[in-house]
Order: sequence, then structure tokens, then C-alpha cells
Amino acid sequence: MKINLTINNQEKVVDIDPDMPLLWLIRDVVKLKGTKFGCGMALCGACSLYVDGELVRSCSYPAKMADGKRITTIEGLSENESHLHPVQQAWLDIQVPQCGYCQPGFIMAAAKLLEQNPNPSVEDIKNGITNICRCGTHPRIIKAIIHASKIK
Repeated sequence: MKINLTINNQEKVVDIDPDMPLLWLIRDVVKLKGTKFGCGMALCGACSLYVDGELVRSCSYPAKMADGKRITTIEGLSENESHLHPVQQAWLDIQVPQCGYCQPGFIMAAAKLLEQNPNPSVEDIKNGITNICRCGTHPRIIKAIIHASKIK
């Protein structure tokens, strides 16, 4: 099936199995490796990206549902390489990652949270971010999200 979509502001037409998860379209067909495979069951959030501005766990999102939609991956979150998104900058400033594998999904979820709630409390962050980090960097993640809320 031919699928037309816009990924990080670039028009793409791909001919793939319509039931392929969007994650594999992004990673294996389009070759954007920032979005990660974690659990494959939409539980951990490592595969988080935006479809038409909504946060989606792409491991369980069929590619056919992305037809005609705008996809934003971690590679497309910032305006350009010289101007990071505030959440990306906060991740660097606070030195959040340990292994770093889950961090793209956390960054996407944090950016969406801040878009919806520009000044979240610690409780808002704990309730709004359901991604999982096996390294246990959650305290630094919370600190970085609060820091990002102050970056303009």
C-alpha cells in the first residue's frame, strides 16, 4: 500500500505493508533512528512521537493510520540543529541520560506536556509522563522538565 505522509516537514511516499507499525516505517524505511523500540506493547514510551501533533506510541500504531498525516520525530522536534527545543536543552543542562535509550520518548512526552501545561508541578509531571526509564533517571527527568518550563 502506498502511504503519503509528512515526516519532520518532508513529504514522503512509501510502499509498505499497511499493518506495519509506524515505528518500523520511521526506523527501517525512512532511516530515522532516534525513535526507539522498547516493549512493543505501547507501555514504555520509548517509541513516542507525534502524529498530527498528538503524542503516539508508534510501536502499536499501524502505518496505514498515518496516511496523509504529519509525523514529528525526535529529529524534527527542534527548529534546527543550532536551536534546540527547550526540553532538549534542559536534558543537556541537567545531564539527564544514563544509558539514554529511552530519552527520545521522554523528551517527546515532556515537550507535549509543556505544550499543554507550561508550568507543571512535580505532581503534574508524575501524572502526565508515563514513560519508563529502567536506569531510574526519573528524578533528573522531573528536574529537567521543570527547568525546560523556564527556558524561553
